[in-house]
Amino acid sequence: MTKDTQDPLAKIHFVAEGEVTFKSLLFIPKVQPGDSFNRYGTKADNIKLYVRRVFITDKFTDMMPNYLSFIRGIVDSDDLPLNVSRENLQQHKLIKVIKKKLIRKVLDMIKKIPKEDYDKFWKEYSTNIKLGVIEDAQNRARLSKLLMFQSSTQKGFTSLADYVSRMKPNQQYIYYIAGSSEEEVKKSPFVERLDKKGYEVLYLTEAVDEYAISALPEFDGKKFQNVAKEGFTLDEGEKAKERMEQMKTTFEPLVKWLNDILKDHISKAQVSERLTDSPCALVASMFGWTGNMERLAISNAHQKTDDPQKTYYLNQKKTLEINPRHPLIKELLRRVENDANDQTAKDIALMMFRTATLRSGYMLRETASFADSVEQLLRQTLGISLDEAPEEEETQEEEFTSTETDTGSDSEKIIDMDANEDEKNDDEEHDEL
Repeated sequence: MTKDTQDPLAKIHFVAEGEVTFKSLLFIPKVQPGDSFNRYGTKADNIKLYVRRVFITDKFTDMMPNYLSFIRGIVDSDDLPLNVSRENLQQHKLIKVIKKKLIRKVLDMIKKIPKEDYDKFWKEYSTNIKLGVIEDAQNRARLSKLLMFQSSTQKGFTSLADYVSRMKPNQQYIYYIAGSSEEEVKKSPFVERLDKKGYEVLYLTEAVDEYAISALPEFDGKKFQNVAKEGFTLDEGEKAKERMEQMKTTFEPLVKWLNDILKDHISKAQVSERLTDSPCALVASMFGWTGNMERLAISNAHQKTDDPQKTYYLNQKKTLEINPRHPLIKELLRRVENDANDQTAKDIALMMFRTATLRSGYMLRETASFADSVEQLLRQTLGISLDEAPEEEETQEEEFTSTETDTGSDSEKIIDMDANEDEKNDDEEHDEL
């Protein structure tokens, strides 16, 4: 019936009774077709409907939601009418009841897949489950228990339930960070302090991950916290709070100076609680786009030419967080306190903002000026004058003149030869005539 030669990854056979009675046999194929997401949302022939063992149709769009379109199987009911058209049957209220029960049974089947087989399932169908979290609000809680992500403390994938079981006693949030690869998020400045303090961070490296987590308000009573956004705090007691307040007071002149110097680039500057090794980082607002979201929005091929929503989010200014323990920041504070108009300090501040933009996963709006700043820094390091210009190329006018003359004489010879050949051809043609 399905033309599948491999054994199923999981299967279920049941008889449902109640408002409608039907028999069903469903299974999950071992491999998902490569073009399945190109046909996402179109009519699928994966579920075949029978009424009293008479085949009716396999073109139903409401028999299974889009994110479960990979499920194959048959449904046979005695309660559906046979004397109506397929279009009317598709709108029948009992079809909606069947769909609801099928979804529950499928999710139960997935939940009961053994651990060794679940890794294979997740490799093939992880995107489908994440799309289900976004699209299916009614079953969002059930689907969230199936989610798995990479983690900073575990090898392989871990579920949200396992993460919550390993949380520290005073930990209030499920921490996560999104990026294009595991290597990128591991080296992100946003996870430095969390790693040092032993907190576990979920790594979201797939394109759909951040959208899926954004659709989840909480899991098991714990809210999610994107460590690349505002609102991040670590509750480490009263002494830690006092030390942080003291640092904010010490670096207040630098924060005010940065707000003035970089007012065209950032919304505000503040002392950071999340940095340990990096001098500074750019942090998105609570409802803004992180660097990962901006990258996905820009790289999306199917989008409007002039999208006001995208333009609004891309032009939002970010918060610059500085690390008060970093020597660069300490030196910048010393220079600002000595002379607020120090040109070197201004150049360093601008360079730090641009490097923080790249380090935080964002894209620079002006790459040319950044390259010029790096070139000036290289010149100063190597002891080369900033005013020294590249050597000009020597002009070779005489050679060009002689070459042009020779070429002209050669072309004249070629024209004469062509003319002689044409005369010969004309003579030959006349002789033949």
